[in-house]
Amino acid sequence: MCGFCGFSGQNPEAEVVINKMLDKIIHRGPDSAGVYLGEEMTLGFRRLSIIDLENGAQPMYNETGSLVLVFNGEIYNHKELRALLEEKGHYFTTSTDAEVLLHLYEEHGTGMLNHLRGMFAFAIYDMEADKLFCARDPFGIKPFYYTRTEKGLIFGSEIKSFTVHPGFTPMVNPEALAQYLTFQYSVLTETFFKGVYKLPPGHHLTLENGDLAVARYHSHIFSPAEMSLDDAAEQIDVTIGESIFKHMASDVEVGSFLSGGVDSSYTVARFGGKKTFTVGFDYENYNEIEYAKSLSEQIGAENFSKIITTDEFWESLSKVQYHMDEPLADPAAVALYFVSREAAKHVKAVLSGEGADELFGGYNIYKEPLSLKWYAKLPLSLREWLASLAKKLPVGTKGRGFLLRGAKTVEERYIGGAYIFAPEERAKILKFEAIQEPMDITRPFYAQVKHEDDITKMQYLDIHLWLAGDILLKADKMSMAHCLEVRVPFLDREVFRVASRLLTKHRVSKKGTKLAFRKAAAAHLPQDVADRRKLGFPVPIRIWLREEKYYNVVKTHFTSSVASRYFNIEALLALLDEHYSGKQDNSRKIWTVFMFLLWHSEYFLGESA
Repeated sequence: MCGFCGFSGQNPEAEVVINKMLDKIIHRGPDSAGVYLGEEMTLGFRRLSIIDLENGAQPMYNETGSLVLVFNGEIYNHKELRALLEEKGHYFTTSTDAEVLLHLYEEHGTGMLNHLRGMFAFAIYDMEADKLFCARDPFGIKPFYYTRTEKGLIFGSEIKSFTVHPGFTPMVNPEALAQYLTFQYSVLTETFFKGVYKLPPGHHLTLENGDLAVARYHSHIFSPAEMSLDDAAEQIDVTIGESIFKHMASDVEVGSFLSGGVDSSYTVARFGGKKTFTVGFDYENYNEIEYAKSLSEQIGAENFSKIITTDEFWESLSKVQYHMDEPLADPAAVALYFVSREAAKHVKAVLSGEGADELFGGYNIYKEPLSLKWYAKLPLSLREWLASLAKKLPVGTKGRGFLLRGAKTVEERYIGGAYIFAPEERAKILKFEAIQEPMDITRPFYAQVKHEDDITKMQYLDIHLWLAGDILLKADKMSMAHCLEVRVPFLDREVFRVASRLLTKHRVSKKGTKLAFRKAAAAHLPQDVADRRKLGFPVPIRIWLREEKYYNVVKTHFTSSVASRYFNIEALLALLDEHYSGKQDNSRKIWTVFMFLLWHSEYFLGESA
């Protein structure tokens, strides 16, 4: 696992600039660094050595020296690809997966992407054609950012490296803030930094003759096939076992994260490693360390755990937002920060369970279309009338949410794993007007699956937005903050192939979620573990924000000059006071604003440690 950065155009100070950029991302690769200095292109690389420890230095070149590569990620089928390429006459000088990418590009050009099984973001520069080709993996496991300046293109693994480039002036993108307040994460292609864009998952980028082109090369489509639940579970188990085996390939030891849920437990039960890592909080019902130790003992692994104290949690928040690059209001990011720090003391790479919920139907909200099914048979006009009455009821009244959501289609009511501020709510706290409504962002994705059932539509949306924008973002940034590689065996092309063939009833029913997946896991885990409901990393922010100490911490930020630039202070304080007094649980809304303000302080009010 590594990090890279680069820029196009002639620059007499190119070497100085690229090294400053590399210093900003040293946490992604402390083992070594390298640069390529060309007339029209400059590339920089920081390495965390995982495969071929002695010969994997980058930037890496092909035999003739006409192509140069910087690459972040792992290609899990690189040995098979190497054998095929050698049959075609390609000559290799290392055993790295990076070198496979160069020869694959020589052989297939942009079509190389259809052959890859892994997680990746990379840039290949063709010196003779003065052409840059970049790509990001289909799920968006690894990040890739870019921006255009007067003199060319700047790109890399983290936006923070852009901030020391003389051609880049960081500015806040207000529309990103508006949408973040609703989605909890940076959902737009244009990031919180004006003019800086994310290369979307499953897309490639080409820069040639000054023309920039971004195109999609992959989409995740569900194609259910008739099969029994037992057959589905067997296929899942075989394929996940093979994927975990592939993801364990390394020249260094690989451990695994372990929480109390079925995803990480299934991974640990099958990975064959000797070290697992767990964190918990010093609050009842926010700690599953004893469970993790017990399961680890059963499989013959050692569990390393840490209790995160309240003070530690709050003291880490600014660093967390700095490493995120963009604000993220998911409190679980902090838990990932600490479990990654613990793991990095012992190993360089870990497995983690991200993606199982999106692929196999694990979120409880996916059951909603089933609970609304009978209600949806009523005339729309009647449901809308009942919803108008429900709006007048106090928030929290039993049945209110059901009536409101039952009057909407899934496209109207579901935007992903979080819905923090409704558009009318964010309008009250913002000092500027949002350009887009949430449905403007989700509509193009729903249009691609308009003939699917509602559960499949929800999964499709989450795979393309929530998974990359929240789940994988925090996994990458929090692990790399501690020079740790996270591998996600559920987000594998072969695993998705099996998941895509599952009948909806084998994913979700009124009784449960991830039905076929849980049945597969039950072959390796106690039944009660396989059946555990989704918990994630529960964080007690609701409790903390009702304590005077932390209420005052947040209040200080809510009344700052920065807050007054973007928000109506009175509206923020009303949210805070209402929660503090116990009248309403506004913890998620408060946290979302608070994280933005901490991020803003890191990037626009001084340097971060």
